[in-house]
Amino acid sequence: MDEKELETAALPEAGSEDGAASEGKAAAKPRRDPKKEAVEWVKAFFFAGIIVALVFGFVIRPVEVLGHSMEPTLQNGDRLIEWMLFYTPQQGDTVILSEKTGLDEALVKRVIAVEGQTVDINAEGEVLVDGSLLDEPYIFETIDENHRGDWDYPVTVPEGHIFVMGDNRNHSTDSRFSEVGFVDVDEVVGRVVLRIAPVSSFGLIE
Repeated sequence: MDEKELETAALPEAGSEDGAASEGKAAAKPRRDPKKEAVEWVKAFFFAGIIVALVFGFVIRPVEVLGHSMEPTLQNGDRLIEWMLFYTPQQGDTVILSEKTGLDEALVKRVIAVEGQTVDINAEGEVLVDGSLLDEPYIFETIDENHRGDWDYPVTVPEGHIFVMGDNRNHSTDSRFSEVGFVDVDEVVGRVVLRIAPVSSFGLIE
């Protein structure tokens, strides 16, 4: 750097007019208006509330388990989070069904089969889909003779529907019975993805 460059660089430090002008601008900076700042905070909280409402209204939602039909996977009183956005029921998913399923109340069940698949129950009370025995480590017990339901098995799930069961097979009213039957996919509210309470059982739901 030559002598001219050194001199120019040192000008602000020497208290030149340029340096004084900068200080003057900083001193003249206007104070924030408390009322205007309060309004900005209200707006921020308002829009944050809208975002939270949209998320909990259309993306995820907390639900509570009432009853014992999904034991041992879910217990009475468990609090869950369900995912609703762009969800298509898949075999094996645990889902929330709307109040229009026939029992006039929301239900939590497991998807056993989707449209086009064939459901059967063998003599041992085990469930087969498309002729293959399901691996179901999550069930409480196999199906006894009194809980095979109202169907003449095997049955094929019609288009746009699913076949659901509770994991507590002998204490669940589900697609085996005419009160529920095949469930229209439009009545599937969402998929259960997380248990948030009790804290000791916090975790993802498979």
